[in-house]
Amino acid sequence: MSTLTKDTWVLVADGEKALFLVNQTDAENPFLNVVKTEEQDNPPTREQAANRPGRFNDGPSTHRSAVDDTDWHQLAKDRFAADLADILYKKAHAGEFKRIILVADPGTLGELRDELHQEVTDKVVGEIPKTLTNHPVEEIEKIVHAELEAA
Repeated sequence: MSTLTKDTWVLVADGEKALFLVNQTDAENPFLNVVKTEEQDNPPTREQAANRPGRFNDGPSTHRSAVDDTDWHQLAKDRFAADLADILYKKAHAGEFKRIILVADPGTLGELRDELHQEVTDKVVGEIPKTLTNHPVEEIEKIVHAELEAA
């Protein structure tokens, strides 16, 4: 049995944008319809950081070492994955979907997987580690179909 059956949801996400799609037809000729979109404004770290990276003394000598600055951009991406996991939990709990396929870049997919509630995890029928958020829906349909057929 194919994983992309009628009414299967497909989440296409990266660290800043997400499309919630639902398959309106069958696995042979998928027709994905956009249910919801999520996007966050996440400027580069250099625009979010308050000051330059810190330094600290290495003891009694005059030597000072640099401290890595916080990667605010990456933190926002990780938080976005947690936000998506919360949205999926609410939708799953409300019975809005029974099956879902996750499509995201490997980093976001891993972060999302770590954040998902068991109720959502039980509904995941496929994962595709690709960045497709900037593709048109017609292309997403073809790529998801091809990836699932190859699996």
